[in-house]
Amino acid sequence: MPLKISRILHAGYVFECEGTAIAFDPIVENPFSRNCHAFPDVRFDHAQVRQLRFDAVFISHFHDDHLSLESLDFLDRARPIYLYCIFDELFDMIRALGFEKVERLHVDRPVTVGAIEVIPRRALDDDVDSLFQVRAGGMNVLNVVDSWIGPETLAQLAALGPWDMVLWPFQTMREVAVIAPRLAGPARPSLPGDWLEQLQILSPRYIVPSSCQFVQEPWSWYNHAMFPVTYRQFAREVGAAVPRATVLRLDPSVSVLLDADGLTPAAPLPWVTPVGPQEVDFDYRPGLAPPATADIARRFPALSEADAALVLDFCRHGLLERYRDMELFEDSYFQQPRLWRLSLLGHDGAATVLHYRLDGDLIDLVPRTDEAPSWTTDVPLAKCHAALVLGESLTSMYMRINDADFDAATMEQLKEADITDDPLIRCLFNDAIGAYQAAQLKRLGYCVDTH
Repeated sequence: MPLKISRILHAGYVFECEGTAIAFDPIVENPFSRNCHAFPDVRFDHAQVRQLRFDAVFISHFHDDHLSLESLDFLDRARPIYLYCIFDELFDMIRALGFEKVERLHVDRPVTVGAIEVIPRRALDDDVDSLFQVRAGGMNVLNVVDSWIGPETLAQLAALGPWDMVLWPFQTMREVAVIAPRLAGPARPSLPGDWLEQLQILSPRYIVPSSCQFVQEPWSWYNHAMFPVTYRQFAREVGAAVPRATVLRLDPSVSVLLDADGLTPAAPLPWVTPVGPQEVDFDYRPGLAPPATADIARRFPALSEADAALVLDFCRHGLLERYRDMELFEDSYFQQPRLWRLSLLGHDGAATVLHYRLDGDLIDLVPRTDEAPSWTTDVPLAKCHAALVLGESLTSMYMRINDADFDAATMEQLKEADITDDPLIRCLFNDAIGAYQAAQLKRLGYCVDTH
């Protein structure tokens, strides 16, 4: 029997063989993760999704574009869920939805579900994510999800070949570059060399550009600044590096049958409906000037007085407490005395400006001053509220770091600084494991004690 492989969206797939059907990282929302819009565009028939009876669901890691409780909420609660995650809280949250069997995945420990064997393999950042090896119907498939492969795992995978198909994370997202565009260098004009070398070593029959199948809101400048790799470029470079392989684009709903003889089209997923043109590609525009954060802030609805007060109270009090409780890295930019300027941009574009004096683990709110800051953070007020209350992720915050005119000496120091050392980023996201999923549970009307 051939192995049927169907694309859901982003890193989501359905594998079917000999009557067994399993799903990987199923996302059935559009948009998902608050402002990730399917690219190409699709809609989901949730009535049909509720009728699905997967034999199991495998989730590669806890990031909200892979583990979405609002997507899992559409699935039958008798379906077993297998999650790779080191944090117990996420398992508790899935159980809070009513799933009867929620199991932890372990590296190199196979899970057999009917005719399909799934083996988690070690990712480079194994505290966060995993790869999946899938064996079924005599086929050997590697789902890299959106992980990086370390040298030891690469040697292991090479020995586990030959590979019939590799699902490869084809985008080199510029998440930091859009946060601090003034300090960002140009995007590399080609795919990372180690990607091509790894694909040459794996030498699969088919390579699917996978993950990163989304864009932001239609008005967002991120759509031309975040994704430098096109499908065309991926096919061209990978095809030249691995000429034996066929580069295959799988769009949402599209299905194929894989067997020893090759690949044939199959009936698409009936519950994923393509909307509009599907042969779309990313439109990266190097050198694009970003809009002012005030203009971006005008795109979001005004906060209520209570919600705005919540953000300001956090910035004046809660942020200070969180910062003081965190341990600063030895090479942190803030190990030396610094003046930090935080600007919260409202729906009208007006800024509430706060100044902080930082010195190592110490931080204090100080009166407004004409002293030039040595670090700046601009963020829409609405997005700061969303991070506090809704579990908004950093990539959708439209935060802008160090978008100011600094003196030459400060600029040289900033070039060496880590953007994620930003005090607001650290205070919002350092201990935010499962924050998005916790907010989802609340919206769905479930509750769980994760402490």
